[in-house]
Amino acid sequence: MGEGQGAVRLRPPANRVNERAVGWWRATLLLLTAAPAALLGLLGAFVEPARWWLLASAGAVALAGLVCAAVLPAWWYRVHRWEVTAEAVHLRTGAVWQEWRIAPMSRIQTVDTVRGPLEQLFRLATVTVTTASSRGALRIEGLDQEVAAALAERLTRITHQTPGDAT
Repeated sequence: MGEGQGAVRLRPPANRVNERAVGWWRATLLLLTAAPAALLGLLGAFVEPARWWLLASAGAVALAGLVCAAVLPAWWYRVHRWEVTAEAVHLRTGAVWQEWRIAPMSRIQTVDTVRGPLEQLFRLATVTVTTASSRGALRIEGLDQEVAAALAERLTRITHQTPGDAT
């Protein structure tokens, strides 16, 4: 795209996710590692020939989950950014492999708001912006539920007023 009228620049989006997303991400990581660690621990308690290996594996999975829950959410919070302008939705995600995406308003097909049980506990929501892109939808996670509702309403209003065929 050129530098002329209507050009969309790749730049860091202005908005952070909600700070409660750090707790939500931590809880998610702990829950995801608790189930395999518990299963390995139970198997280790009852399977005599492989007891030591199963219990060591359970400890390793639990330790990995604790380390990930302690480190990754704060890192993700520093990296994840989003912004909506009159022309496009800007999204930056990823900690090691960063992904920057821009969805022009004329390409947006649907806007959805999702609140899973754990997100509801943290009063958060995810806004999913589906476009005609083969890369799939843009997911803006970790938004305050009221911010997410207002964002979905704003995107719906802007895309309705934006000429284009969303294909």
